Amino acid sequence: MSGAARPNDGKNLEISVDGARFVRIPIRTKVVMPGDVLADIVTEYASGEVREGDLLFITEKIVGITQGRSFLLEEIQPRKLAFFLSKYVTRTPYGIGLGMPETMEMALRECGTPRILLAAAVSAVTKAFGRRGDFYRIAGEKARAIDGPTEGTMPPYDRSVVLGPARPREVAHEMQRLLGNVCDVAVVDINDLGGNILGSTLEKAEEKRLVAILKDNPLGQGTESTPMGVIRPA
Repeated sequence: MSGAARPNDGKNLEISVDGARFVRIPIRTKVVMPGDVLADIVTEYASGEVREGDLLFITEKIVGITQGRSFLLEEIQPRKLAFFLSKYVTRTPYGIGLGMPETMEMALRECGTPRILLAAAVSAVTKAFGRRGDFYRIAGEKARAIDGPTEGTMPPYDRSVVLGPARPREVAHEMQRLLGNVCDVAVVDINDLGGNILGSTLEKAEEKRLVAILKDNPLGQGTESTPMGVIRPA
């Protein structure tokens, strides 16, 4: 295995899914900043790691950052509606989600006020009957992919809001071509609660298996500085 094949704290390199074993290799990079170019990051840090038959997975956060979709908290001026709605969002230890005015404001801008209001209204009713998750089901992937500041995150993202990436499927295909079509590529939204594949070069059935392979979030949730990884059959 390459020098990158070291697990993050509390994570295992290998996992078994559907009777097959896979190695997940975190790729450590510099702190990706606004103004960086994703193709340059992938070329510098991933091109020497992937082999034919691998899958390179890239976190949605660095894709959004390199697309200029990262905003410092002080750059966001939430409206009164954002303050009101954010009070009713459940926060978790793994991320603030839309539970602060700044992230809710960006959801209103990204998804449109009518859609967020509908999601909030439906969620308020269904929560009373013990049902969870309707807010994000209605608000959609753009709302789900908004990444707010989390304690322990690498600066400056401990005080930033990062929107989900634009055109994630196109980005995945662009990175696949950049790497000479030797591997598949996926843009993923993975955290300690679960994950989603935002765009990839895979078929849908393979995307479902990829979620299972990444279910324990091998890249970690804090200051690991491993925003990409390689999946390889063991």
